Amino acid sequence: MFESLLNAFRAPDIRRRLLFVAGILIVFRFLSHVPVPGADPTALATFFSSNSLLGLLDLFSGGGLARFSIVGLGVNPYINASIIMQLMTGVVPSLQALSREGEYGRNKINQYTRYLSVPLALLQSYGFLALLHNTQPPVLSGSFGLADLTTLTQIISLTAGSVLLMWLGELITEKGIGNGISFIIFAGIVGRAPSALVVFLRSPDILAFVAFAVVAVAAVLTIVYIQEGQRRIPIQYASRVRGRRMYQGGSTFLPLRVNQAGVIPIIFAVSILLFPSQIAQYFTTSQITIVADIATGIVNLMSPTRPLYAIMYFLLTFGFTYFYTAFTFKPDETAEQLRKNGGFIPGIRPGRPTQDYLSKVVYRITIAGAFFLAVVAVSPILIGLIFPSLGGLTLGGTSLLIVVSVVVETMKQIEAQLMMRNYEGFIR
Repeated sequence: MFESLLNAFRAPDIRRRLLFVAGILIVFRFLSHVPVPGADPTALATFFSSNSLLGLLDLFSGGGLARFSIVGLGVNPYINASIIMQLMTGVVPSLQALSREGEYGRNKINQYTRYLSVPLALLQSYGFLALLHNTQPPVLSGSFGLADLTTLTQIISLTAGSVLLMWLGELITEKGIGNGISFIIFAGIVGRAPSALVVFLRSPDILAFVAFAVVAVAAVLTIVYIQEGQRRIPIQYASRVRGRRMYQGGSTFLPLRVNQAGVIPIIFAVSILLFPSQIAQYFTTSQITIVADIATGIVNLMSPTRPLYAIMYFLLTFGFTYFYTAFTFKPDETAEQLRKNGGFIPGIRPGRPTQDYLSKVVYRITIAGAFFLAVVAVSPILIGLIFPSLGGLTLGGTSLLIVVSVVVETMKQIEAQLMMRNYEGFIR
């Protein structure tokens, strides 16, 4: 692996791409420490320590949200816009037709996604500022409203920072290696590691750290194994005649990944799971005793340290994995494409039997993918209960899944570049 890295840096074009990615990530880390003026740092730290939902959003911004930096929103608006566009592509006929037009269609959908990210960034920045004005103690003092110049400046700053990150991600995709948005999220997650390590070193527990390291290595190996796992469906193409030419048939395979949903089910599950407690927090200070008691009970019951939270998190992630896989993978369309191209699965008749067979296979392999994602989702809770002495050094399942996925995909792309130069690659 290290020899391959050296070979990658010896190739001038790959070296330029890798250095370009590193430079963009340094700029991102610099921007995450540029604050938007007007916030009380002490009150901001206190508020984030007690809010799980904002802690999750802060994960994708590399701590920029907790520091109230100009890139505090991170690429969250773009992620939300991408999810919305994916869902709309499955139900809007014009977008379905556009998605089938190859690279042109993908570019148009990406353009619509970027356009949608701007109003979402405006809405999220306004909601975030409204939340900070209503905290106890208040993080932002003074008046609040669209007519207030300070509020308007803060909204524009947060929105511009999110659009800037989206642009930097596009630059990485175009001139670097890998997916730019994924790299921005990757840098945000990795950027939190030094501060977590400092918290742990203040009162280290060597035995717990060794056990934690073993669990982390096992988790990485499991993630790589599951993420790269696929069921290969053999496909046979019959000989066909086009015009005056006959094309010989051949054989290939249809790869069906064990985890086709990525981290989207975890994001869906945690958003729904934290929503009741987030709403209930606003009523804990109510003057009506019964309302305050009910709200406090909901907050305590849905605390991330409670067993009910872990159980519901597991079940929701498991269920959303099936939902998202069913939404993105269409057995009927795949079977129809095979039939049109003269392909068939050996032993399975084209048409409806092929569709039923693909549905059955996807249903079975998704069980493993859904169970895997559910375990990844609840792993931070379990690790925190097993190793309470680790302090800030925790094994975030979602974070680890994103980091490992980005590293593996980047290694694959570097491997492809190296193979064109007859270098020995990473993956054997």
